[in-house]
Amino acid sequence: MTRLSPADLTELRDQITGALAAEEPVELIAGGSKRELGRPVQAAHILDLALLSGIRDYQPSELVLTAGAGTPLGEIEPALEEAGQMLAFEPPDWRALLGSGEQDGAGPTLGGVLACNLSGPRRVKAGAARDHFLGFRAVSGRGEIFKAGGKVIKNVTGFDLPKLMAGSYGTLAALEEVTVKVLPRPEMVATLLFTKVEPVAAGHLMGAALGSPHEVSGAAYLPAGTAMPFALPGDGTVALRLEGPAPSVEFRCDSLTREHGTSGAAEIVTGSEAKEVWRAIGEAAPLAGLAGHAVWRISVAPARGGELGQVISRALDAVWFLDWGGGLLWLAVPEGTDAGAEAIRTAIRGPHGRDTGHATLVKGSLALRGSVAVFEPQPAPLAALSRRVKDAFDPAHILNPGRMVEGS
Repeated sequence: MTRLSPADLTELRDQITGALAAEEPVELIAGGSKRELGRPVQAAHILDLALLSGIRDYQPSELVLTAGAGTPLGEIEPALEEAGQMLAFEPPDWRALLGSGEQDGAGPTLGGVLACNLSGPRRVKAGAARDHFLGFRAVSGRGEIFKAGGKVIKNVTGFDLPKLMAGSYGTLAALEEVTVKVLPRPEMVATLLFTKVEPVAAGHLMGAALGSPHEVSGAAYLPAGTAMPFALPGDGTVALRLEGPAPSVEFRCDSLTREHGTSGAAEIVTGSEAKEVWRAIGEAAPLAGLAGHAVWRISVAPARGGELGQVISRALDAVWFLDWGGGLLWLAVPEGTDAGAEAIRTAIRGPHGRDTGHATLVKGSLALRGSVAVFEPQPAPLAALSRRVKDAFDPAHILNPGRMVEGS
């Protein structure tokens, strides 16, 4: 398998045009940290975007950053921290979860997290990665250079193509440059822990906290026995994050403790320990290192998260925890024949088959990812629309073929 490494936009276009002419599909990579996400790619060449790197325009006063799509987050985040800013959608690093290590590159890149639309615990307050994606420059599967969006937060340049690219997993175009919105870094971070909380009660607590005026920026539940990189104060822990000026954070922590004091014993963690809680949750640390287990990421109505976790855990001997106030259920199950795919999706639909949600296989063996529906199967009308979009940007299906749907 040949590795193509374009150094600029022109070379990227030429190499995609060459692959198109030769009818030889390519697999897009940069940092290499997410190659195990999605279905196995059937490609003749690797199109390595790592050289399309570097911060190209950053004006802290404008809250906008432009960088090459292959720029590692390890380069971007220190530059933002120096200016007292951050990527508010909190892109996670899943190398430990996926077991990708450092062998393929410099780790997660800005273009990679946007292409996969990956967001961390702060999504409940700040929105998803796509909500911070302002503009890009790319080459389509037709070998055509195009751009969309711009370098301003309020932008009215026609179709919102950045949101289309977010979550396309590199199947529509190869990103060469991306522009994102950044936000000020909070002065203080505190994590309020309620212990000895049962799953259903945890859902009520998180929902009440997120619906309160206390501006909670993270809400997660770690059931009894959850393994974390640090010791938890008790079994069944609800974690709530509060950020902002120190007096405000302290007042809001006290208010939440008073309002929900009957929900469980409360403890406040600040400083680096408070941040470590959310880093571990975003990286799915409780499920990393479970040999022989597949990992699912399930989006449901927040009120259902705890109950669904219990139901699937009893049926499949699963390890689980909740993020996004109960709206995101992380689940590790023994891989087996289908890693519980049918049982999980049946449980999501509920006893009457009318409930909604979707399950994505985040971690699994190559054979498993090639045999089950990694992404939630789409209804026929939506699947037809997806095929039309794919054919419009990449009619020959040469970009990451098979990554999202078999044969395309």
